[in-house]
Amino acid sequence: MSDSEKKVEKPTTTASNSSSSDEEEDKDPTMDVIRRFFANTLNLGGSTDAKADLKVEKVIPDLSFEGFSEHWREHGFRKIVTMVGAGISTSAGIPDFRSPGSGLYSNLKKYKLPHPTAIFDLDYFEKNPAPFFALAKELYPGSFIPTPAHYFVRLLHDKGLLQRHYTQNIDTLDRLTGLPEEKIIEAHGSFHTNHCIKCRKEYDMAWMKAEIFADRLPRCKHCKGVVKPDIVFFGENLPEKFYTSPDEDFQDCDLLIIMGTSLEVQPFASLVQRPGPRCLRLLINRDAVGQASFVPWMDPHERSLLFDRPNNTRDVAYLSDCDAGVLALAKALGWEDELQQLITSEKEKLNAGQESDQQDKEKPHSDPVDKASGSEAKKDASL
Repeated sequence: MSDSEKKVEKPTTTASNSSSSDEEEDKDPTMDVIRRFFANTLNLGGSTDAKADLKVEKVIPDLSFEGFSEHWREHGFRKIVTMVGAGISTSAGIPDFRSPGSGLYSNLKKYKLPHPTAIFDLDYFEKNPAPFFALAKELYPGSFIPTPAHYFVRLLHDKGLLQRHYTQNIDTLDRLTGLPEEKIIEAHGSFHTNHCIKCRKEYDMAWMKAEIFADRLPRCKHCKGVVKPDIVFFGENLPEKFYTSPDEDFQDCDLLIIMGTSLEVQPFASLVQRPGPRCLRLLINRDAVGQASFVPWMDPHERSLLFDRPNNTRDVAYLSDCDAGVLALAKALGWEDELQQLITSEKEKLNAGQESDQQDKEKPHSDPVDKASGSEAKKDASL
């Protein structure tokens, strides 16, 4: 081999090593993140086309609401999980927590609390339970009826599509739609059951309602401790089902529907991170929530909602009131008549039940406290 041929070979070998080094650098996640950051935020080097640079592979071709609805009509879903917050109950007349002026926390001055969240603070409740029960009388289940958003979840169940319904709400409106208890996970508890905070004796909802509406402080018959609805206060653990169910519920989940929540309260908000990467996530909410406060491509494993970001692969948003959102979705899917029929029939049942309760109250010797006490006595005798 001539010297000239050897000189030609050396650059070839060097170029090969350099190419190999470049490939290894390309595979380095840190360098990749840094390159994307500068290319997409500072326009320094590389492609300025964020979509091309990130090589986005979308779960469905069109992540608009229209594209999502078309995909649902043509391909359907098999395993849907819903997660909801106070926003789905506001049209029923129940205030949410954080809206300025109209939210629950903005209207608690009359209770003279040290701070608004004290009304749901366990330590404060043990010292002064009266403000909570005054508020409970205003918000107690039975005074409100479910909204179209609640009934849309029930319709998903009727169609065999609902895996589980996670709710932050304590109003039990999910139950009033006829949704089976085993489908509901009340992450923050509800008024459905009640326990003495000292001896843990259980009391039913009828007993608690009678005590609250008679303006009596609910006290345990056995130890005289205060009986508290099983609502999760600050300082208490969430129900065990909240921690044990997601592994099953999000396995093979192909659609997560998020409605009426700020996605600010943990650990509930972390549910958005549980589905696999090929699961579509639909947000129906008044505000754009659930987005990272930092540049999402700084973290290759970022799992916040990305519905308006260039590297979005699976998130869809319909920003409106929840009822408007579910009605628009039902119309797009051809379910509009079914949803309206379900709402009408279930409301008729609820109204009939309320009329029956009112007639019972007007009958002589039908004191609800006596009835509740008798029911409790029977329960005690059976223990």
